Amino acid sequence: MSHVGSDVGVRGSKQQEETGVPGEKPPAEAWVGDHLPSHIRPFAESGIRTWDLREHPHIRYNPLTEEWVTVSPHRMKRPWQGQVEKPQEDDIPRHDPKNPLCPGNTRPNGKVNPDYDSTFVFDNDFPALLDDIPSPEPSDSPLFKTAAACGTCKVMCFHPRSDVTLPLMSPQEVRAVIDKWTEINTDLGKKYNWVQIFENKGAVMGCSNPHPHCQVWASSYLPNDPAIKHRTQREYYMKHKSPMLVDYVKQELNKKERIIIENDSWVWLVPYWAVWPYETMLLPKRHVQRLEDLTDSERNDLAAIMIKLLTKYDNLFDISFPYSMGWHGAPTGEYMDEDNSHWQLHALYYPPLLRSATVKKFMVGYEMLSQPQRDLTAEQAADKLRGLPDTHYKHRTS
Repeated sequence: MSHVGSDVGVRGSKQQEETGVPGEKPPAEAWVGDHLPSHIRPFAESGIRTWDLREHPHIRYNPLTEEWVTVSPHRMKRPWQGQVEKPQEDDIPRHDPKNPLCPGNTRPNGKVNPDYDSTFVFDNDFPALLDDIPSPEPSDSPLFKTAAACGTCKVMCFHPRSDVTLPLMSPQEVRAVIDKWTEINTDLGKKYNWVQIFENKGAVMGCSNPHPHCQVWASSYLPNDPAIKHRTQREYYMKHKSPMLVDYVKQELNKKERIIIENDSWVWLVPYWAVWPYETMLLPKRHVQRLEDLTDSERNDLAAIMIKLLTKYDNLFDISFPYSMGWHGAPTGEYMDEDNSHWQLHALYYPPLLRSATVKKFMVGYEMLSQPQRDLTAEQAADKLRGLPDTHYKHRTS
């Protein structure tokens, strides 16, 4: 299992440094003859001598977050008797006069939406962040730290119709979404250190409105996950003289084990360290720091691959596939004056479904108290998604 611990900087005992896996002794293959330790001997005597990634539990390292994930592929054989999620309803009207996101409708604050025919962006009526707030008094204790959280929140509608989603939109319509994302990131990035574009799709992901839309939260501070990625990518860049995710994409393109689809500019893959069953990453093939750095052709290619990838997601269980997604790129605001060559733009997709449209992955118990765990391997998930048709299930002819 030395491959999961290569060049990851895990701190610990000399034993960890030798094996690359925290708290784990060398595998059975490293022991010979009568020198097998007691915890290894039963497995060796039973004939289990060849480790199989598709069958045996193991842990994988995420160099972006410095976290490990437990992979238990053998558990996919167990029956499911837990909670069942009701599949999403498909009878969404084209225009709902009561939906506050539809063109021409009145929102809860009394403001009336314009009769928009493409994308539409407005200030969130119930923002999590506020721009003009006072700073808290400094704390005299390291255990009770507080800092101001200044920012702004916006909502962006993808399309005037409520009964369409991104995979059912035309390439030109998806390109308009990408252009608007880029415009927002550029404008808000002039003032705020982090601009988080994200989409929660489906009721199971907490989305209370079926109209196709996303949110944008821009903050004066660098949130936890981007802050960790900022540091880990910079450390990798200083050591290897190249961006971590650029190197990663090159190796994935060479291995072709977890790639689902690709085009001239983009790669869609299941990351080696994926936590959610069908978690994926979307990355450019060349070094790109932010959305605004994409060329015209790269934006067109992005629209094309987004339609394909989201079509495959929907075709997995023949439903409008739920997920949370978002973009991570080089920080903005004060960071614009710094060298961010270590950053690589990427999108993250986190879908909750596991076995079917009615079986969801739960992050509870061990995952909350110890570390993330998954059953399906990244390779199995990629193989499953790769084999799905490119034609959306709603467009199939019987």
